[in-house]
Amino acid sequence: MVIGSLVITLHVPESHSLKEKRQVVRSLSARLRQGFNVAVAEVGDHDLWQSAELGIACVSGDGRHADEMCQKVLRFVEGEAEAMVTGSRFELVHL
Repeated sequence: MVIGSLVITLHVPESHSLKEKRQVVRSLSARLRQGFNVAVAEVGDHDLWQSAELGIACVSGDGRHADEMCQKVLRFVEGEAEAMVTGSRFELVHL
């Protein structure tokens, strides 16, 4: 079993409140869950209006597949107009 772990740091420039930021984060998280069948959670920057940190996990039997899924997720998030990716960290855990 292989777990692909991806942490993405986002800048949400049009957010002027925590409510606006959370609306963007919830929408993006739902689309990632539905489109890629991954687990998604907001894992940092909870109290900042224009910054968010998402944790994404993918479980697979093959390391190459987990890597491809996380890379597809990152490319999808980079293409989003509502938020800009300012950083990312990726790790594969073999169990």
